[in-house]
Amino acid sequence: MTIVIEQPGSGIEVERKKSENDEKELVIKNGGGFAVPNSNTFGHNFRDYDVASARQEGVENFYRTNHIYQTYDFVKKMREEYAKLNRAEMSIWECCELLNEVVDESDPDLDEPQIEHLLQTAEAIRKDYPHEDWLHLTALIHDLGKVLHLPAFGGLPQWAVVGDTFPVGCAFDPSIVHFKYLKENPDFNNPEYDTKYGVYSEGCGLDNVMMSWGHDDYMYLVAKGNHTSLPSAGLFVIRYHSFYALHRAGAYKYLMNKEDKENLKWLQIFNKYDLYSKSKVRIDVEKVKPYYLSLINKYFPSKLKW
Repeated sequence: MTIVIEQPGSGIEVERKKSENDEKELVIKNGGGFAVPNSNTFGHNFRDYDVASARQEGVENFYRTNHIYQTYDFVKKMREEYAKLNRAEMSIWECCELLNEVVDESDPDLDEPQIEHLLQTAEAIRKDYPHEDWLHLTALIHDLGKVLHLPAFGGLPQWAVVGDTFPVGCAFDPSIVHFKYLKENPDFNNPEYDTKYGVYSEGCGLDNVMMSWGHDDYMYLVAKGNHTSLPSAGLFVIRYHSFYALHRAGAYKYLMNKEDKENLKWLQIFNKYDLYSKSKVRIDVEKVKPYYLSLINKYFPSKLKW
């Protein structure tokens, strides 16, 4: 599937055209759609890590721990362990309900149960992209990996579950939030990992890059391991939606391949909804549930291994 953005920005109009090889081509046009709120809308800026507050202090402490312990060896160990998918067997919707028990300590904007955020994001995208049902479902499930924090899934500490993600095995980019604490990471001065490419090579593809461990990578492993039929753009969004150094600051693009660059366009669209759809507006879960159950049945088996 080829993605063409004619006028980058806040575009939401999508047309389907036939390309020469008769495959569907998505053309994303500029104009209308979801408006990014200004700071006055909610009384603060989103992802503002500098405003002094009790919650901000907790967020900064979270990132200090996260940045110290997210090493290449730690990530490799976690990926090997959780790729076994032997923690539980349940449906996507059952996992959505479990997420009600989790509040993300790394988020300076949101202290509501996670299911509210999932539905707010999914419904906002559904309104603007009514024909891209894979994107609606991706929005619903993108944070489900946060169940890692629950005892049944290992009860991992939040620093190993949530927060912005970044590559390990190569030099840390200064655009990473609270970069100063990465200087305390054992990999920071490791000659094998402290260069621009580290253990990787230019254009190797992000699928070959180890990312700091958390809910993004875990949900990606779950989706792949259960043979989802979501397109590659959906899997890309799931795995890299917390990779702000890439999709907000443009860092690490030298590791991307052609497919990554196509999928990044969808991630940048998704991120606007993931970040700015946060609000106190409640979603009528029972009203929208049948629609999302139909999507789950379309793209996933009835029961998944987690």
